[in-house]
Amino acid sequence: MTLRLATLSLLILYPIAWFAPLMRAGLLPIFGLSEISVITGLQSLWKSDIFLALVVTVFALFAPYIKTIGTALVQWDLLDPRVQPALNIMGKLAMADIFLIALYITLAKGISYATIETAWGLYLFTGCILASIALGYATEVKLGSRNLRT
Repeated sequence: MTLRLATLSLLILYPIAWFAPLMRAGLLPIFGLSEISVITGLQSLWKSDIFLALVVTVFALFAPYIKTIGTALVQWDLLDPRVQPALNIMGKLAMADIFLIALYITLAKGISYATIETAWGLYLFTGCILASIALGYATEVKLGSRNLRT
């Protein structure tokens, strides 16, 4: 039951993480810093690079959410447990988005005129992705032990 509740809580936490500030960025601290979230970042990408925006949308929004819904369906015996390995791959694809964000922060910090600070949303989003991967693994282990008993 705890696995189920934890998985369902991710369905609430993901949308919060998408709108939460990932970082604050600006040219110089004296000009003020604007907050960037997953959603605002995607909005900017859709205006400038549609292909990259599509890839990031899949990694940041669809992959983790579909993976979480699929894991919940497996846990509630509404989806065949054999899909769990494919769901786990989707969770790992979502981790690629965290890598991209970290790379952007590292690159921006190397620019002397830019100021960038990480915000609480980055930690929430990363925690959601890592929790999803852990819950998927725990679900697989639980399904394996259930299959051994039958």
